[in-house]
Amino acid sequence: MKKLYLYSLWIHSLKYFYTSSSQVPNFPEFVTVGLVDDVQMDYYDSKTMKAEAKQEWMNKVTADDPQYWERNTGNCLNAQQVFKVSIENIKPRFNQTGGAHIYQRMYGCEWDDETKEVNGFTQWGYDGEDFVSLDLKEEIFVAPVPQAVITKHKWENIQGYIAREKNYYTQICPEWLKKYVEYGRNSLMRTDRMFVKELFFKSCNHLCFLFFFCTVYLQCTKLILLFIDGKI
Repeated sequence: MKKLYLYSLWIHSLKYFYTSSSQVPNFPEFVTVGLVDDVQMDYYDSKTMKAEAKQEWMNKVTADDPQYWERNTGNCLNAQQVFKVSIENIKPRFNQTGGAHIYQRMYGCEWDDETKEVNGFTQWGYDGEDFVSLDLKEEIFVAPVPQAVITKHKWENIQGYIAREKNYYTQICPEWLKKYVEYGRNSLMRTDRMFVKELFFKSCNHLCFLFFFCTVYLQCTKLILLFIDGKI
């Protein structure tokens, strides 16, 4: 089945992808990728153990925030440990012991610089299937599989957790997004550049975090991008 996705250049996005792997050959145990308007801006993995810029304009951030990269490296190190524990806790729920497995998180926000509307999102996946997501409007976690119900209840019972998450996605995330867009405005608004589009494929038992590269002629009008919903 083919799906149409509608994008507008007025809508800016900030997305982070965390990928924790277990027994996946030739791949770091933990990787994070940050994207602004679908352009990769930073990167961290468990081999280098260092957050680094992937766009020259991202180096401007240290002029306003000298500790930015050091702090981000620390955040990634903490997330790496949390994800390592999480993937081991999830395996038994699926009656798994060994083999290659992937635990992922995608989160971020969108900001419409025309209407000023802000939307946040966060979701987790395990072995290519939806695991948990946060419904910001209802302020609840959604568990689409029985194995995730434990996680849903655990997080919902942490006092103030959802409120802190909502504050991040509706206040903090959009402010950072605006900063990044300003830093990279000349590059991000080029009339011809490379887009990085993420594709998650269902029912796969290998690395499900894939990138789809496409060159798109950018205009300040709405673009319709066609993605194929299925396996490569």
